[in-house]
Amino acid sequence: MVSSSPDSADLPDDSVLDSLRGAVDPLEPRHETDPSRPTDLRTQVTRFFLTGVLSAVVDYGLLQLFMLLGWGYGPAKAVSFVAGTLTAYALNRRWTFQAEPSRARFIATMCLYAVMFGVQWGLFMLLVPFFDGMGWTMFWSTTIGYVIAQGVATVTNFIVQRTVIFRVR
Repeated sequence: MVSSSPDSADLPDDSVLDSLRGAVDPLEPRHETDPSRPTDLRTQVTRFFLTGVLSAVVDYGLLQLFMLLGWGYGPAKAVSFVAGTLTAYALNRRWTFQAEPSRARFIATMCLYAVMFGVQWGLFMLLVPFFDGMGWTMFWSTTIGYVIAQGVATVTNFIVQRTVIFRVR
């Protein structure tokens, strides 16, 4: 960071805004972590869980909001999944796995999420009508369908991200 103020020599090279840039741009060209200090499995699992909770709140909250606005549960789930996915990627790359930005890693993660979208959305689309046919309200049909489909995707995502995409070196 270049500054013309006389005190700029005392400031670090990046500002708070610079450090938040990767949350908006997953392809940022900066390396902000120390790869010689990888986080341990327990920390990664805890952070992955917390990231997943936040991402699920985004996903599920938008799903219910879109349905309240009159969207069908299929399109609502598709759009809410994308929002939750982008939230999860940004937080997992920077916080959970502390990985260096990489176009290849971003593309690999999006490919994984595309497969998980098929699995999660497919399960959701099978379960909602099943539960609805049992006489459940649409709220409970979509909620339980969401929880089951999300559970399958979460376990698979952690395993693939930890062992393939953000592998510990």
